[in-house]
Amino acid sequence: MPDTLVICPTTDEMDARLHDGLAPVFLRDLDDPATWLAANGQDIRYVLTDGHLGVPADIFSALPALSLISSYGVGYDAIDTGAATARGIPVTHTPGVLDAEVATTALLLCLTCWRDFEGALGHARSGLWANGSYKLTRSADKRRVGILGLGRIGKAFARKLAPFDAEIAYHGRTEQDVPHRYYASLTDMARDCDTLVSFAPGGAATHHLINADVMAALGPDGTLINVGRGSVVDEAALITALQTGTLGAAGLDVFEAEPHIPAALRALPNAVLSPHVGSATVETRRAMGDLAIDNLVAARDGAPLLTPVPESAGLL
Repeated sequence: MPDTLVICPTTDEMDARLHDGLAPVFLRDLDDPATWLAANGQDIRYVLTDGHLGVPADIFSALPALSLISSYGVGYDAIDTGAATARGIPVTHTPGVLDAEVATTALLLCLTCWRDFEGALGHARSGLWANGSYKLTRSADKRRVGILGLGRIGKAFARKLAPFDAEIAYHGRTEQDVPHRYYASLTDMARDCDTLVSFAPGGAATHHLINADVMAALGPDGTLINVGRGSVVDEAALITALQTGTLGAAGLDVFEAEPHIPAALRALPNAVLSPHVGSATVETRRAMGDLAIDNLVAARDGAPLLTPVPESAGLL
């Protein structure tokens, strides 16, 4: 009988490892999940999911023997860790292995916005170069960059900025022992920076943390980059700010209602948009998949979990 329910998309490498010592069933292969779970849910001990899909309440309640939720990704917004903790079920995720890749994505978005590289590429492809050179853009050097969420990924991004001689500040819940200026106020930091880069996780505490006031503080020459969670940015306010010139540019890898991106946002020439590909390289996704499976194997073998989320600490 299957012992592992797989909710999220997986790679071929992950599937091979799942079949080597575990007995997986894939939600995508079930014609009638509710009926299948009613008949077989009591045998499922492990769930493999991700931070976007989580474990829907109807599935969670149909798994009485569940003993681990392994999340493929660093964020776990959609997983009800409170409900899991109440049932004594630890949750794991895959931090660390994707830090550098997501930081690189943030840097790519910064460079594209600062140099308007998307517009320059379009100018070359359009044939308009024959009618005149492309407009001057802004330098990537000596920027004043504010980081929202100076965790592992935020620190990796700060290191990648080093060759550009950036002046780095940060905002978070607490001040850290780092060589960057701390701001207790996000709006004050935005006012003193020309670029705000968000690595903040989702959830109620960060919902629309980057609002119209923060965007206005960044100003018409300012740039907003978001590779954390779409819910952190007030998307309607962002569209208005970009349309009116209150904010200069935005580079976004995440959105409020993924995979939907508002048509008004897609139409803006000062918005650089990518489809949540922050960690989407072969190498990084392989490492993420390995860590997600490693946590399942550890649970199966009765070994310590490798990367539990903080909310599960009391269960270990």
